Amino acid sequence: MNKRILIWILSYGILTVFPFLIPLFITGPYVTHILILTVMNIILASSLRLINLSGQLSLAHGGMMTIGAYTSTLLVVKLGLSSWVALLLAGLLAAVIAGLVGFPFVRLKGIYFAIVTIFLTAMVTLMAQQWRSLTSGSYGIYNIPRPDPIVIPGILNITFTSSVNCYYLVLVIMLVSLIMLYAIEHSRIGLTFRGIQQSDSLAESVGVNTAGLKVLAFSIGCFFAGITGGFYSQYIMAIAPDTFGFLFTVYILIYMTVGGSGKFIGPILGAFILTILPEVMRPLKQFQPFFFAGVLMLVIFLMPEGIVGLPGRLKTIAGRLFKEQQERA
Repeated sequence: MNKRILIWILSYGILTVFPFLIPLFITGPYVTHILILTVMNIILASSLRLINLSGQLSLAHGGMMTIGAYTSTLLVVKLGLSSWVALLLAGLLAAVIAGLVGFPFVRLKGIYFAIVTIFLTAMVTLMAQQWRSLTSGSYGIYNIPRPDPIVIPGILNITFTSSVNCYYLVLVIMLVSLIMLYAIEHSRIGLTFRGIQQSDSLAESVGVNTAGLKVLAFSIGCFFAGITGGFYSQYIMAIAPDTFGFLFTVYILIYMTVGGSGKFIGPILGAFILTILPEVMRPLKQFQPFFFAGVLMLVIFLMPEGIVGLPGRLKTIAGRLFKEQQERA
């Protein structure tokens, strides 16, 4: 077997197994809660990257999470559906709404499309606040049931009353999501997304339906945001209209940018580091927005490729220093 492939398999194998072992060594409800938020942010940042691959800048993830959270909640609380069916439908509804909104505006580029998605998030929040008969308005909805137990008679009976089990559940959701996003990115459609990102006019000239594929990328990314929002409402057991506001969406964008949108692992690193680090610096929690802004500015000006490009940059610097030292010698 090729040595590079073996290293790749071992690296990703360790990265896959390690998160499942964390609760065995680090315990406590607060730590588990932070781990759950970290895993959720990884899903959100990675799904936002898929939208970015098609050349679009989206700030709709907060709105799509709100749609997913309320859809899942209402289906479980008012219609009595299974929480698993509700999660899937939450993601599908977010994807459908993203497609309906994206279709007329998808030809807008850059900041113009981003402004549309900001308005979309604001409209979703406003609708959740004003549609009191359905959403209870600004009071929100409480006592939402946790995910249904997974029962195999005589073999398995997993309940999600504990935070640890909820962590393992969202971890499985994350792994499935990342596998799907990775498969899409490395498929023919994913390569076409990259082509559109490089030059949509050139892609159109060779017969690529750029508008349709941009809508597809937007819908797929919002699908994962909807599922994540649905899980959050079931985990927290409460939801309010302003839970996922504009600032929350900006943080997801920062996770992706700081981690590095050029590589698949970039948003994963960005979400992990920038979710854990503020908790380590908790005494300075009130300065978190300034901290995030500072980190973003440093990355944009000093490391435009993100954290994921740091090893290569350090290697280049070390090579230059070594070369200079040899020349002096």
